[in-house]
Amino acid sequence: MAPKNQARDNREARERLRLYQARQGLHERQRRRRVRDNVVGGIVLVVVAALATGSQLAFAGAQGSGKPTASASATATPTPSATAGNTGDVPSKSIAKHSTWTGTLTLNKDVRLGIELDGQKAPQAASVEIKLIQEQFYNGTTCHRLADSTGLQFLQCGSANGDGTGDAGFEYGPLENVPSDGEYAKGTIAIARSSSPYSQSTQFFIVTGDTTLDGSTGGYTVVGKVTSGLSDLVSQITSKGISDPGSDGTGEPKVKTTITGATIERDQ
Repeated sequence: MAPKNQARDNREARERLRLYQARQGLHERQRRRRVRDNVVGGIVLVVVAALATGSQLAFAGAQGSGKPTASASATATPTPSATAGNTGDVPSKSIAKHSTWTGTLTLNKDVRLGIELDGQKAPQAASVEIKLIQEQFYNGTTCHRLADSTGLQFLQCGSANGDGTGDAGFEYGPLENVPSDGEYAKGTIAIARSSSPYSQSTQFFIVTGDTTLDGSTGGYTVVGKVTSGLSDLVSQITSKGISDPGSDGTGEPKVKTTITGATIERDQ
């Protein structure tokens, strides 16, 4: 994309965030945000290069197998303090009403995903996602990170600035509905975070192929699943590969991916 268009996109992202915060009655705050450009928070790669950079994603590729396996970090993840908790104006977990919610997530105007959010198993995360969708927070944001190797396949979306940074002015916890075995089935929708269980915000990832994530830091909230359209997502976007993969094998999808619409409603 040309620099001019990128600048325009950045301005639009900032304006969306400002309007959302105004609707929610949030006060403008300037504070440094931890870059959440990785799905797995607080875990570092076992390989030496990743240890040097403190990467949040820990997958050590088996030599010759091509299959990444989750690995515990050599650096201990800080234990959340007893005062760890939500920050900012977090949507009430009562929004989800312990019910199933269904809707759509449209990418690039023609990839239409049916989605289901589980307000019973993940009431806080589901409530946040419902509120963000209702307020059209996601419209125009991008999916900035893709993993497409065997055993590690997901598309990460939802950052306010489109590059893995920015949020809606709040972070929340606790973790909910986390797979005990670290296995995230194809079609899973889970919430991205950094090191703290209370660092969840607007980012989420869609698992496009059965994926194993290291659960040593607590794992990731499973908020719902894709019920239709996943094959279109794979064929039109994720199968096209990654631009300039990083040391963990993930990077921006070659097909620039934008959320162009989202709907949600409570099942009757």
